[in-house]
Amino acid sequence: VISPLIALMDDQVAALRQLGVTAAALHSELDPPRLELFRNDLRDGRLDILYISPERLVSPGTARWLARNPVSVLAIDEAHCVSAWGHEFRPEYRALADLPSIFPGVPRIALTATADSRTQDDILQALGMPEAHRLTSSFHRPNLFLAASPKGSETKQVQDALERHKEDASIVYCGSRNRTERMAKSLRERGFNALPFHAGLSSQEKHATLMRFRSGEPMVIVATVAFGMGIDRPDVRCVVHLDMPASPEAYYQQIGRAGRDGAPADTLLLYGGEDMARARYWLEQSNAPETEKRVMQARLESMIALTETVGCRTQALLACFGEPLDGPCGHCDNCRSPAETFDGTEAAQKVLSAIYRTGQRFGAVHLTTVLRGKLTEAIERHAHQHLTVFGVGREHSEQWWRGVIRQLIARGAIRMSGEHGTLGLDVEAARPILRGEEKLRLRVDPIKAAASAGRSLPASTVIDSLDEDERKRFEALRRWRRDEAREQEIPPYVIFHDAVLSEIARENPDSVEALSDIKGVGASKLKRYGDAVIAVLEEG
Repeated sequence: VISPLIALMDDQVAALRQLGVTAAALHSELDPPRLELFRNDLRDGRLDILYISPERLVSPGTARWLARNPVSVLAIDEAHCVSAWGHEFRPEYRALADLPSIFPGVPRIALTATADSRTQDDILQALGMPEAHRLTSSFHRPNLFLAASPKGSETKQVQDALERHKEDASIVYCGSRNRTERMAKSLRERGFNALPFHAGLSSQEKHATLMRFRSGEPMVIVATVAFGMGIDRPDVRCVVHLDMPASPEAYYQQIGRAGRDGAPADTLLLYGGEDMARARYWLEQSNAPETEKRVMQARLESMIALTETVGCRTQALLACFGEPLDGPCGHCDNCRSPAETFDGTEAAQKVLSAIYRTGQRFGAVHLTTVLRGKLTEAIERHAHQHLTVFGVGREHSEQWWRGVIRQLIARGAIRMSGEHGTLGLDVEAARPILRGEEKLRLRVDPIKAAASAGRSLPASTVIDSLDEDERKRFEALRRWRRDEAREQEIPPYVIFHDAVLSEIARENPDSVEALSDIKGVGASKLKRYGDAVIAVLEEG
């Protein structure tokens, strides 16, 4: 199995061993004796599955050594990493096109959770297997509650989203290392068990944080986007994005770390005009080939449209992957609290006129001051109180106008540039609006609407449906699982997921045979833990 991250390999090896599968991972953190042990196990046929990184696999020495062993299948995990159009492109994956020459005749399978049809084409082309059969399943995750809100007071918005999940695991994604540090500190000051995770931390710090997170401890990880690929903790109840991802694929991959146990989980995406403009700017400055840039541009625009949609957010997300959903989902923020809209054509014309008449040299703060007719030192210095647009928007608040500006940025009518966020017109997009040839529907008071919708989402877990006696059994089983996991030095969820423990607590089997009927209790785990589980139930 070719896998990109050590944490991902170790997590899956631990889970496989619990299922009775002999598995090992070859990576840089192995000491020489352990490496030699795994090599001998492979040579003598004692390994069922071997995990290895792509760069290690194709290195001449390792490739020659592995080729001398009987390999039945090559599985390429996180296959979207091979695509330059994927959201987590890794150049070392490109070398996997050489696998047929290293392992002639060995079947290959490439797996990914997030690839639209274009990325699938690129994956198969890059791996040299264009005729491969494609097996796809639905992208729909009905247990995820999608919500998005324009940025206001970011710390308060994140705190509100996490408040009902203090006893659970949550992930907050940020666009930079500094933001992860600042947000983690702010959350700790507000009583949350929060830790940062990013590439700037030492290996020891990252390992310690990962171990705490995998142990089942209730906590918030504030991380850059790389965190989570190697973690399969099933009971993450909330994922918050402090910055907008660059594509629906990246967004889907990251929210997909919530609710893997099948129980409801919340997601909240915070976004702003600055996010959109910054992403467009960096894309324009990219040295990528024009074909690639056009694809990335289309994905960015799909992501922006997803943030601003007034329809079902789940439908909009699935549409990005070419998957229709029969009717609205009924539980995203827009379905639960439909957005109120208004004819924003006149408001848009006022904003665009203000940008034009001030010379396209000012940011949102100055422009809203002009529109609201507030006489400030900056207004007088530039003589903007004499403009025809001065005071044409007195009836609305600064926040209201900033919402209109953000939505016009999302539509591409306004472009933002420079470190001070200077606003200018995109002539092609702005002209039909200014001429009245295009009518616009905009959101009413978007921040309040989206934030309240996010807060209305249910805080449900796998134990909500259990009665009092069932909950007592569930908690007893969790205590047993925690102790067992500590003794084996593995994550608790590798033994049994919460969803399995809740089903055991509900059914209350009185024998190992009855326990075997419960989904998630396979033959290996039944043999290993069956007697202990029944003993816990009998004591309870």
